Formats: sequence, structure tokens, C-alpha cells
Amino acid sequence: MDKDRINPLLDVTFDGVHILDGDIVSAEPEILIRLKDENKYLLLDDTSLINIFIINPAKVQSQLRYDGVTMQFTPASGSGNTAEVRLKKMFETDGEYTLLVQAKDRSRNVSGSYGLPQEGIDYRISFEVIREAMITNVLNYPNPFTSSTRFVFTLTGIQPPDFFKIQIMTVSGKIVRELTQADLGPIHVGKNITEYAWNGTDEYGDPLANGLYLYRVVASLDGEMLNKWKNGPDKTTDKYFKSGFGKMYLAR
Repeated sequence: MDKDRINPLLDVTFDGVHILDGDIVSAEPEILIRLKDENKYLLLDDTSLINIFIINPAKVQSQLRYDGVTMQFTPASGSGNTAEVRLKKMFETDGEYTLLVQAKDRSRNVSGSYGLPQEGIDYRISFEVIREAMITNVLNYPNPFTSSTRFVFTLTGIQPPDFFKIQIMTVSGKIVRELTQADLGPIHVGKNITEYAWNGTDEYGDPLANGLYLYRVVASLDGEMLNKWKNGPDKTTDKYFKSGFGKMYLAR
């Protein structure tokens, strides 16, 4: 029988999202690590196959230990041969962290080494934690828009707001549409672009006239309004906002 030389596949998500290097994540995320191997006979059933390290903002690296509570291992079983690690980590200090995962299959093929077991590539991603619950300016994109526009913003903290809505109004202040969290779809700590795309209609579904409209966001957590993240990545957009109101232009 030929030796197993195929590398296992590694997948990592933070609260169900594949993040990019440098993204903001929750200060208490659920990190799910999946390791999948094509060999259905050599099951991924040993914790030694997946080693996890965290580098803190002080650049100190530490290995995390399986305790069955904050870090749980689910061994592979059946034909799928996928092992899972569920990590519930509390990051108590603001700053940049790095997650490092070293994973291999039972034949010692290292994930990410593209068929070269002797040259394994560790999974490494950096992310930022800001414990205070804040929100950046909420932008609509595209702007101006003709048929539809989505809303883009970044949240910090531990969990997303439990109340979130966008009010769209005329320049005279008349509210023509309110978009609730149920309308906008799931949101999470970090960068967001809404699943929902507003099509320029009022609360009755009638098309609005072309022109300039204002909008504002109301967001709160546990009854407290979210502060604005003044040092956020889109702080240069402040010139487009006045007293918390943004501007959008509908041009069909």
C-alpha cells in the first residue's frame, strides 16, 4: 500500500466567520477549528494532532491546553474523518493577538504543506480585541445608488448590540423607512456588511423620489447606547456625518 502523503485540510472560524489578518473579533469569541483528512481508516482521534498557541499583545506565546471546558476536542468518527476543537477564549486585554495552529494527520502530514510533509506551514492569523462596545460610522455602499445599497460598519466589544436599527429620513426630518435588525440580517463583532440591500422604497414598499436622504443608527446593548469608535478604521468619514446623521443619494 502506498504511504499516505495527502495533507489534511484545516478550517478556522471566529464566531462562525472566516476573518482576515488584522480583523477585529469579539473579546470572548468562540473559535472553531476543523481538521479533515481524506484517509477514512486513520481517524483524527488524538488531541496531539492539533496544537494551539496564542501570542498576546506583549508578544508572549503560550500553548493552550485541552481542559474539556474552555477548549474541547471532538474526535473524528465515521467516514467523514473530521476532528473539531471548540475554543471559548476570554481576551482580557485590548490589543493585537495571534492565533497559531499546528495540525497534522495520523501519517504526520502537516496541514497546509501542499504535499511536502517536511515543509509544513502553520496556520497563523492576527486579530485585534477591543473590549469596549463601540460602533464606527455606518456607511451605505454604493453611494450614490440606483437600485440598492448595503450598510457597512464595524463593531467592537464582547457581543453585538441587542437593539439595532437604521432610520432613513428626508432632509426635513420625516422618517420614510426604519430598518430593524431583523431586516438587516445577522451582525457580529468586527467588520459587517449587511445581507440586506435597501432598494430605495418607503415603509409601504413604494419607490422614493430621487434625491438626498439622511440616515442615523440607533444601537444599544443591555439598555446602554453604544459609543462611537472615534479611532476606528473609517474615522476619515467623519466629514460625511453631522450630529450622527449620514447622507445618501438615490439616483435611479
